[in-house]
Amino acid sequence: MSKTKIIDFDDHLNSEYGDRGTESREAFEEGFEAFRLGIMLQELRKNQGMTQEQLAQKCGTTKTYISRIENNASDIRLSTLMRIIREGLGGHLKLNVEV
Repeated sequence: MSKTKIIDFDDHLNSEYGDRGTESREAFEEGFEAFRLGIMLQELRKNQGMTQEQLAQKCGTTKTYISRIENNASDIRLSTLMRIIREGLGGHLKLNVEV
C-alpha cells in the first residue's frame, strides 16, 4: 500500500509555478485573479436574475464584453468594471493592494 504525502497549497504552487516574484508564478497569479473576477461578476449577475444581455444594457456595454469578462478575459478597463458594478449590479467596487 503506497502512502501519499500531503503538501499544503502554497508548497504545491511553489513547485508548479515557482516562488512568488518569479515570472511564471506572477503570470499564474494574474490569470487566477482574472478568473476569480469573472466568476464573481457572473455569480452577482445570476443572483440578481439577469442575463448577460440585460447586464450589458444596464451599464452601457455589450453582451460580448460581459461574456469575455466572465470567461476569464483580462485587460478590462477599471472605469468599465466600476460602471458594470455600480450601474449594472448596484454595487460598489473596493480594491485591495498587497505589497
